[in-house]
Amino acid sequence: MKSDRSGDRAGTRVDDVERAHLVDPADTSFTIGRWAPSPDLTDLIRRFWVPTWSVPPGGSAPQRVLQYPVCLVVVTADYARFYGVNTGLSETELTGDGWAIGTMLAPAAGALITGGSVATWSDRFDDLSEVAGAAGRTLTTDIRAVMAGDPHDVGRQHEATDLVEAWMRPLLPADRDGLLINAIVEFVENDSSVTSVTQICDRFHLTERTLQRLTNRLLGLTPKWLIQRRRLHEAAERLRGPETTLAMVAAELGYADEAHLVRDFRTVTGMTPGQFAARFDDR
Repeated sequence: MKSDRSGDRAGTRVDDVERAHLVDPADTSFTIGRWAPSPDLTDLIRRFWVPTWSVPPGGSAPQRVLQYPVCLVVVTADYARFYGVNTGLSETELTGDGWAIGTMLAPAAGALITGGSVATWSDRFDDLSEVAGAAGRTLTTDIRAVMAGDPHDVGRQHEATDLVEAWMRPLLPADRDGLLINAIVEFVENDSSVTSVTQICDRFHLTERTLQRLTNRLLGLTPKWLIQRRRLHEAAERLRGPETTLAMVAAELGYADEAHLVRDFRTVTGMTPGQFAARFDDR
């Protein structure tokens, strides 16, 4: 695989998208461009990712992702969709030749696009025109027109993500609850010592009931899920490193024992940690 990763080996942090992507290093069917939004949109957009792929006739390239606690907007030549959070494993089969303009929203943005709670969007998606109406249809048409010339052209890719930014700007500014949920998610994702909901409540001076309501309305998730998902991301990150043992990973992530890590990882990904780590044995 080729991509503009910020790092992927011991001593270098796997970037926040790559560690969520349970990529098979033997899969060379696609490339991914990734970049940040314009500074004024960081409260609403986390990242753009733009894959282009070419899979031999009759073949397929399964992509498996442990989604972050954010909604997504994805436009391709064949569909344009708004996605809520997939609480399990997100799986997509790439076939033929194609491209996608992917937008990883910030936690605050999902409810702004849907115009209300995203609680009903967990594990589901819909056509962008159904969610955003005429504006969604126009965005889709404009992106496809830009990408039609040459989807591998980085200039066209950036022109397409500029269209997404223009579509998102009218939603600014994020409100107080939106900024709060952005901060809560950032806190949980970036602090490995957070292992209980009580720690989140204490950090943000919230009751557990208030926190539950906030995460349900703006993410469609529970606070406990946020912690569990971060641990799985960290496990996937560490398992790519050379000379990393299952016992080391379990201890670093605060699991009671290896069996608990194996259970959690296999339940969501369908693979044991050992099976996933074996993909990287030629490092």
